[in-house]
Order: sequence, then structure tokens, then C-alpha cells
Amino acid sequence: MKLTEKFIRTLPKALLHDHLDGGVRPQTVIELAKDIGYKKLPTTDSVELHEWFQRGAKRGSLPLYLEGFAHTTAVMQTEEALERVAYEMMEDMHNDNVVYVETRFSPIFHTEKGLHWEEIVSAVLRGLEHGKNDFDVEYGLIICAMRNMTLSQEMAELAIDFRERGVVGFDLAGEEGGYPPKKHVDAFHYIQRENFNITIHAGEAFGKESIWQAIQWCGAHRIGHATRLIEDMKVADDDPTEVVSMGYLAQYVLDKRIPLEMCLTSNVDTGAVKSIEEHPFRIYYRYKFRVTLNTDDRLMSNTTMTKELKLAHDAFGLTVDEIEKLTINAMKSAFIPYKKRIELIYNVIKPGYQVARHEKRPTTSRKKGRNT
Repeated sequence: MKLTEKFIRTLPKALLHDHLDGGVRPQTVIELAKDIGYKKLPTTDSVELHEWFQRGAKRGSLPLYLEGFAHTTAVMQTEEALERVAYEMMEDMHNDNVVYVETRFSPIFHTEKGLHWEEIVSAVLRGLEHGKNDFDVEYGLIICAMRNMTLSQEMAELAIDFRERGVVGFDLAGEEGGYPPKKHVDAFHYIQRENFNITIHAGEAFGKESIWQAIQWCGAHRIGHATRLIEDMKVADDDPTEVVSMGYLAQYVLDKRIPLEMCLTSNVDTGAVKSIEEHPFRIYYRYKFRVTLNTDDRLMSNTTMTKELKLAHDAFGLTVDEIEKLTINAMKSAFIPYKKRIELIYNVIKPGYQVARHEKRPTTSRKKGRNT
């Protein structure tokens, strides 16, 4: 049965990989720029600015894709701005029927007006909590260290300091080439000793070695993107969806049920894959890897969870049952306590899909004697 975007929007969703500074509303960027006297925006028309971000993101390169963040982070330099962006993100999640979201950001980029890291994180958490109360969306915040910077230990300690106040994990983000995860191994060992949660961007713009380091050197519990894991699989010459054999890394990821935070639109935009149809998601899902679908950067890639699921439905034929499975995969893989994950799965997600199936079921017309 063909699923419409309108119907998919009604389905409960869980989102694990979303960048706070990659999802700011264009009008908000313009208003915040005006508030602080930021003059570098390419336009002050919200429609034109939205299009500008999208054009910049679709150049087939991760470093080029990341250029747009210079503007979003530039206007997120006050507590009020950070709180507003976080709150609006929660409203956007509610409008897309996302019932649980983990958003991530790096406090490193928000100190230009003199804010301390603790003030930055506190402001974001206030916005998230306010949004939770107003829109009934559950959340977790992930603190990112940056591959090309030397403050990973400080960011790890910051994440631990806020673990009782809404921070649920630690991440390594930024350009992969030339900045392997193992250069930040001390920070990740600290996180491990503190019994905390780790996700790492790996295998997006660099090869399977990046994924291997993220898991075996840094102890990643989840992998962001992981598109290049396909390099550790031999695919049949006559069937691009059939895996002939797997290397030890791919088999390890499969066997250990390591969640993969996949981002279809973003991966095409950055050139990690050539097209949605060629995305390795199809193979990962077919061979039972624990895959999840995510937005990555909603502003840059002009996407939502509804759009990502619609893409997967159109390109890979995912059914409602399979979309529910992906949603439960994500919820199982979330960085909040087990009890809360189970509550959301059985009290929110599963009942939501039952209602959706009932409303989607064709009804019989007595007048015409056929399905309508």
C-alpha cells in the first residue's frame, strides 16, 4: 500500500541523530542575527535564506556542507538565543510527531559573547525542558567534541557534569579526513570509566577504518552514519542488494547489534552516497543490522523525520510494520534508562501504530460494494 507523507506524519517517531545548530528555523536565524548585529547573512529573506542553506549543502562534500554552520552558530551566542532554538526544535519535533529526540551540539562554538560552557548547556536544557512541558516530547542532549580541536577531554567532562540534568551522551563530530577518532581516545576512555554513553560520527566521509577505530579504540555504543561500512562487505556482481560475504568488522557490528544512525538525505547531500537508491541502508536493513533513520541537519538538508521515512518507503518499499520496527530500533538504542525506553515503546509508540493501522485500513462501501 502506498503511504502518503500526510499519513507518515501521523506515525510516532524516534530520532537519535539531529544537530541543534543544523535545524534552526530560517526566520529565527534572521531575527537572532538582528538582535546581536550579525551582518554576514547572505540574505534577510527567510525563503531565500532557506534556499541558500540548501544549495550550500548539496555540493557533494562534507566540508562544504558544514560551511552553513558558520551562520547558525554565529547567531546562537546568548542564553536567550540558545534557549529559543532548543524550544523551537521541540515544537518542530511535536509537529512532526516525534515522541523522543536526541539532539546534539558542541558548546565550543557558542562562546563568542563570553558565555561559559556551563551557561551554554544550561540554556539549551532550559529550552528543551520548556519544550517538553509544552509539547509532550521526551528528549536527551548529546555533547559533541570536534575532531579538529583539542578540547575533547573538556567536553567529555562537561557531559558527565550534566548527566543528571538531561545530557545523555558524548559524541565526536566534524570533518573525518585527517582526524581519526583514536586521537581523542583519552576522552572516550574517561567516558567509559564513568559508565556513560558514546556515539561517534564515523564512516561518512572516511572509510571503514574510521568505524573500526570508533568502536574498538573509543568504545562507541552507536555509530553516526556508517555508510562506509559497506566497504567491509562483498556484494554480488549481478545483484547489488545481495551480500556474498562480510568482513570481521561488519560481522562484529551485526553480531553485537551496534545501532547505526543513518541519514539518507544528508548522505546524498555530502556525497557520502551517490543517490538514495544506492544508499547502503537497503543492504543493512535486509541483513538485519540495527539501523535507524534520522534527519542529521533539518535546515541544511530541508528534511524532517516524515520526509526521511517517506524516502525510505518510496525507495526501499518499507511498509508500516517496517517503519514501526525502525522506530522501535531507535527507541531501544536511545541513551535514556531502560525503563523509560520500554515505557515509550509500549505506552506511546506501539499504541500509536495500532491507531494508525486502524485508520489506514480500507473500509467497505455498502453502496458500491467495493473497497474505498
